[in-house]
Amino acid sequence: MAKQIKFYVVWMGRKPGIYRDWIACKEQIEGFENAKYKSFESESEAEKAFASDWKSSYKLTGKRSSTSSNTKRPTGDFIAVDAACSGNPGLMEYRGVFRNAHTQIFHQGPFPQGTNNIGEFLAIVHALALQTDKKTNYPIYSDSMNAIAWVRKKKCNTKLVQTPANNPIFDLIDRAEKWLATHQWNLPIFKWETAIWGEIPADFGRK
Repeated sequence: MAKQIKFYVVWMGRKPGIYRDWIACKEQIEGFENAKYKSFESESEAEKAFASDWKSSYKLTGKRSSTSSNTKRPTGDFIAVDAACSGNPGLMEYRGVFRNAHTQIFHQGPFPQGTNNIGEFLAIVHALALQTDKKTNYPIYSDSMNAIAWVRKKKCNTKLVQTPANNPIFDLIDRAEKWLATHQWNLPIFKWETAIWGEIPADFGRK
């Protein structure tokens, strides 16, 4: 009987993605603090899980998380990104900070008629492009699973209608998508667990 193929989703590891064998998966998570991963019987299940929060995947299956720790706040150097939007759509801006918000690395906006998800998406791509240019490799944290999924799929899957007022935002989206389509990166993008660690360091503090 042929050996059944399993698909391994790595949400947090050296290179998040979907892997077809345990050896490849193990290379991404072995010795990686706070690694999060899980096996699936079909590729479609793996793709759906990869595009969602790892917690949701385990909640749906009733299985415990494959993780070295799910409560420890990230340590070491990293870049945190976040967006703020007053209204939906509304005035949108985004920024990136280094580690515990001691240094703001970039800030864009505010732009009219944007959404929070778009801002989160643009912030992640901005951090990727900036690090690629500067040849740094700090992990990137975002508290938006939607934005992380969009970046992985290299497509800003927004339903926002383009208008003359928000043309600058759509110009940024176009540039971001083109960058993702034409560049390779090996930087880990992690979900910031707000419920466990508190607000992400890049938070604008307007709640």
